[in-house]
Amino acid sequence: MTDEPILSYLTDMDGVLVHEDQLVPGADEFLAELRANETPFLVLTNNSIRTPRDLQARLRQTGLDIPEESIWTSALATATFLNEQRPNGTAYVVGESGLTTALHEIGYVLTEIEPDYVVLGETRNYSFEAITTAIRLVERGASFIATNPDPTGPSRDGSLPATGSVAALITRATGRDPYYIGKPNPLMMRSALRRLGAHSQSTVMIGDRMDTDVISGLEAGMRTILVTTGISTRSSVEAYPYRPTTVLDSVADLVGRTKDPFA
Repeated sequence: MTDEPILSYLTDMDGVLVHEDQLVPGADEFLAELRANETPFLVLTNNSIRTPRDLQARLRQTGLDIPEESIWTSALATATFLNEQRPNGTAYVVGESGLTTALHEIGYVLTEIEPDYVVLGETRNYSFEAITTAIRLVERGASFIATNPDPTGPSRDGSLPATGSVAALITRATGRDPYYIGKPNPLMMRSALRRLGAHSQSTVMIGDRMDTDVISGLEAGMRTILVTTGISTRSSVEAYPYRPTTVLDSVADLVGRTKDPFA
């Protein structure tokens, strides 16, 4: 792995900067240091429900002031992909404002009439009618795209079915697998790097999950930092055939060393 100096950062949001809508101690200091050093960064999330503006407001309530242009969602990555593949196309969307807004902004028409794509995202209110429509459109030839493969999402009462679980339902009904855009697909990382104008060799990916953050960062050519404030633990690293560049207890451990995090 290259020893080039670190010039930019990508960081996951939930489990790294916030945990169950509470600030991870030290996350504000870490981001403040990046801004003070004028180090470019993007905050990433696989969740497609909210727009960057909505996420900015949510994060501000935790004590993090992050510009909306510094937030990169799977919905934005999906819109970027579709705009490159089929500009000014059409889509039937199962999702919320984070996804529909991203598609509107690239000039997509959202329709049930012979769409180019069925695009499945996150929502707290999956509709049986909407899923049925998605199944029939995929059966008729619409390409099947999903924002991310996460099978569940968190709530105060326990797990909720998420995009990956609903995608499995549509796949079982149609025999068609979706193309997933979000992590662990390194496509999301590469689109984030392009958004930053950054190079993988001089960028670090920080995440809390081995199976999404670390693997996608690794496959995109970046050095990776696993923090143990979310899903993965130091012991769970041993279950995987790949390793992060380093493991830290928290992003708080990066304060004072963002220019050389591996020293």
